[in-house]
Amino acid sequence: MASVSPSHFADVVRNDVDFLKNKIGIGLWWANEAFRVPEVTKSAEELFWLRHLEDHASSSLESQSWPQPSYSGLSGVDLFMADVKALEAYAAYFYCLSKMWSRPLPEVYDSQAVADYFNCRPHVVAFRLLEVFSAFMVAAIRLRTSASDKSKSLEASEQNFGMVLKETMLHLGPTFIKVGQSLSTRPDIIGTEISKALSELHDRIPPFPWPEAVKIIEEELGGPVESFFSQFSQETVAAASFGQVYRGRTLDGSDVAVKVQRPDLRHAVLRDIYILRLGLGVLRKVAKRENDIRVYADELGMGLAGELDFTLEAANALEFQEAHSRFSYIRVPKVYKHLTRKRVLTMEWMVGESPTDLLAISSGYSDHDNESHEKQKIEARRRLLDLVNKGVEATLVQLLDTGILHADPHPGNLRYTTSRQIGFLDFGLVCRMQRKHQLAMLASIVHIVNGDWAFLVESLTDMDVITPGVNTRRFTLDLEYALGEVKLINGIPDIEFTKVLSKIVKVALKYQLRMPPYFTLVLRSLACLEVICVLFVFPGLAAAGDPNFKTFEAAYPFVVQKLITENSAATRKILHSAVLNRKKEFRWERVALFLSKSSTRKQSPLVTLSRDETSVDSSSNLTDKDADNVSLVLRLLASKNGVVLRRLLMAANGTSLIRTFLSREGHVIRQKLCMTIANTMYQWMVGSLGIESLKFISLSDPPLSSGINITVKDFKILIRDKRVRVILRKILESAKSDQILMLRFCWTSFVMFLTTTALACHRFVISVSEGYINYLSLSAPVALRT
Repeated sequence: MASVSPSHFADVVRNDVDFLKNKIGIGLWWANEAFRVPEVTKSAEELFWLRHLEDHASSSLESQSWPQPSYSGLSGVDLFMADVKALEAYAAYFYCLSKMWSRPLPEVYDSQAVADYFNCRPHVVAFRLLEVFSAFMVAAIRLRTSASDKSKSLEASEQNFGMVLKETMLHLGPTFIKVGQSLSTRPDIIGTEISKALSELHDRIPPFPWPEAVKIIEEELGGPVESFFSQFSQETVAAASFGQVYRGRTLDGSDVAVKVQRPDLRHAVLRDIYILRLGLGVLRKVAKRENDIRVYADELGMGLAGELDFTLEAANALEFQEAHSRFSYIRVPKVYKHLTRKRVLTMEWMVGESPTDLLAISSGYSDHDNESHEKQKIEARRRLLDLVNKGVEATLVQLLDTGILHADPHPGNLRYTTSRQIGFLDFGLVCRMQRKHQLAMLASIVHIVNGDWAFLVESLTDMDVITPGVNTRRFTLDLEYALGEVKLINGIPDIEFTKVLSKIVKVALKYQLRMPPYFTLVLRSLACLEVICVLFVFPGLAAAGDPNFKTFEAAYPFVVQKLITENSAATRKILHSAVLNRKKEFRWERVALFLSKSSTRKQSPLVTLSRDETSVDSSSNLTDKDADNVSLVLRLLASKNGVVLRRLLMAANGTSLIRTFLSREGHVIRQKLCMTIANTMYQWMVGSLGIESLKFISLSDPPLSSGINITVKDFKILIRDKRVRVILRKILESAKSDQILMLRFCWTSFVMFLTTTALACHRFVISVSEGYINYLSLSAPVALRT
């Protein structure tokens, strides 16, 4: 008898199982239709949640405690009357309890109202705890079973852990999906492979059925779908944790995206928040913490409850659009208010590509690896890098300029439009920063770069991270210990900004400090930005990208530009604390870092002032960089953007400026001034003697350096500017008391004048001689021919 192979036996079993599944599925479908199982399930769910007892029109009632009896000296009649009153009190108490059962969940998050609702439904909480516990037990068993396979690598094990965790989050519903989305933005904590697996929770969530979506739309808008939309696709475009999106067309022909909330979402979300709040209360008692850590659950509850109201999301989108309308590279879709309700949001359909789509194109493989396919990949890489650059710029603008920050900019919520704009979607979570918090964040970036830990503690106090009563000296030492090991590359910390903020949070938690709500949202937004830059862009673009992207390096030029150009008392205070010491003397190494970083930013006024729009080359030597910095300062002094610099020079110690000018380190400044004055004198000689009118002599142009050059026109504007002369007069008057210093300054100025005169005369003679010799060499052949 022929032996049966194991593979053939497995195929037979698999076919039988598929056949049984098919027949069982047909039987279940028939049973659902015949016995109306969905309607019965819906009724059972209503009974489980006791929703039939809810009365949305009920007024709020004050909670009552169990009545306490009183037995003072009373007669028989008094005791009888007291018993009657006691019965009346008990009846009122039980009547209040019955009304508590009919009170619905609040529209706006209220921890006490939510607790009252679920205290009447302990079975709901118990079943949910059992469901969560069983889900994680199954996940643990799956991970334990897969861990027995020792042939798997560490990377494969992390991938498997990420997939199991993602499936568990999907099974447990919207609240856990939100937690998984937040975890996916922190690869520095959970690892890259797990973060990639959880990132699928952003846009790869199973949708709910179309009939339920239609029912919600018609309930919210008050009529059939056809009366509001001329076209409406039944296929979901995207499915998220709280809702899913359909594409439609309004009656006037506008393409729109219609976001529909998942059914029965409020009860499920607030139930999980209530359980989380109970758990934090237990943890507080076990850890014996003084501050109430249940406020973290309340903050999460307020945020998620706000996301459940789509009218608030529409208002956030309108506010975000108005605040960023002056930035042409930021795009926000239009909101259709008349088609927006609490569970339905209608916005303009934005045509664009997500970072995930661009990455798939740029790193895609084709069997026919022809020239057109390569061009598509190169173009996708270009668009992807442009998206990242605009994303960094937009985040800095939101954080440090407008103060309205998109707190959930994950790849699913970003688009790169055909007009080369960055489009933002999903405004359910928006952070609003106060002006003092923005300035404190600006100052903290500067102080972290400079290593000024005491000033950083002051900024954290202004950010409401450090509360009164904290020992700031000990906090400063702990902060210095946590951040002091950060390495600097070209003066910038070699670390992600989110890691710095995480270290600050760890130190703050050590002192039992509570993070303000906006700080948590800022951390989430910056984490999403760094994930997009590191995970979604640069691994697929090794040639075109930078795998060592750091938020500090991208943000610091923006910070410096804001400090140099924004003329306000708060920014001037930050700038003075960064570049001046207590004696009002310049810290020149910080000044050089400020100028060099600002010149690397395309929108910087220091760069736009340059004639050739060049910036400081990082590969040039120190002398070239110093010379370029001198040119930048000379250009900025007399410009309209130089208000802050002029006020800074007026506030500085004039004596220290002259000492620096006369020192060895000031040799580059003196040399640059000599060359500039010599060029001016040369042009004056040419114009005064009428050499330019002699057309048979062509004068050579002044030599240009490799960096940023200052023209004669710029220098003339500089010496004629009254504000610059006032600054020079103030500096000289402050140094009058030191006669030896003034003598040295006068002597150095005299030597510089002689040097510049000699350079100008030498160049004039050489230029005229070369021009005349060239004229003779060109005219001699003509004379011989004649």
